[in-house]
Order: sequence, then C-alpha cells, then structure tokens
Amino acid sequence: MEAKEKLLWSIALPGFGQILNGKLIKGILIIFLEILINVQANFNEVIILSFHGKIVSAIEQTNYQWLMFYPCLYFFAIWDAFKDAGGGKDGYSFLPFVFSAYFVTVGAIYSSTLTIFGVLWGPVWLPMLFVLPGVVIGLIVQVGCRWIL
Repeated sequence: MEAKEKLLWSIALPGFGQILNGKLIKGILIIFLEILINVQANFNEVIILSFHGKIVSAIEQTNYQWLMFYPCLYFFAIWDAFKDAGGGKDGYSFLPFVFSAYFVTVGAIYSSTLTIFGVLWGPVWLPMLFVLPGVVIGLIVQVGCRWIL
C-alpha cells in the first residue's frame, strides 16, 4: 500500500494509517485518544446537529475544552502515517499539516461567534472551511523555507 493510501486511511480514522504501517502501539494509542476526545467533546452529536442545520444546538452541545485537542491529533496522525509510509521526504513537508491544525483550531475557537457572509457556520463547518487557508499558507511557508534555508 502506498503512502497516499495510508494517508487516506488516517483521514478516515486517525490511527488506522499507523496500524497499516505496522506501528500498532502508536496506532492504538491514537485511536484511543481520538475516541476519548470525540466522546468528551460530544463531537458525534455535534456533527449530526450540524448536518441537520441546527448550528445553535451544535454550539450548545460542544465541549470546546476537548474539541480544541482534535485538530492537532487529527493532523498529526495524518502526517505521521504519511511520513512512516515513506512520504514527506522533502524538506519542511510537515508545514502544511501544522498550519492546517493551527487554522482548524482557530476555526474551532471562533466557531460559536464568527459569521461569514452572515452565516454562523458552527463547530463543524467553520473549522472545515479553515483547512484550505491552512494548507495554502503551509505550502507557501514550506516553499519559502526551502528557498531561503
């Protein structure tokens, strides 16, 4: 299985990519942490409410103290599975993942109050919208670091 396929498994559930790479203890630990954070943040209920368009209810159900751990664990698991599978050998290849985790965390922080085009996006959709600028800025910084350093 190629590095990109293992990356996709980590996108589906953090920890699967590590297990596919033969890193069983790391994979099981990441899956345990994902489940712990998911349950403590009440994230599955928040996702369901968000998909039904009940953004205010989703905000009320969210435990933000726990939800803020999720982006870092999620993007770390993706990057780690990709790296362990042989990807990311270029310099500073971790930067798009780091910036994505940062931007998604900021999106989670402001998801209860920030509106875009008059829409309150909530704790699922706003962080997802923040992935794109995180990836783009991470790629720009990555290219800049390779060029300068």
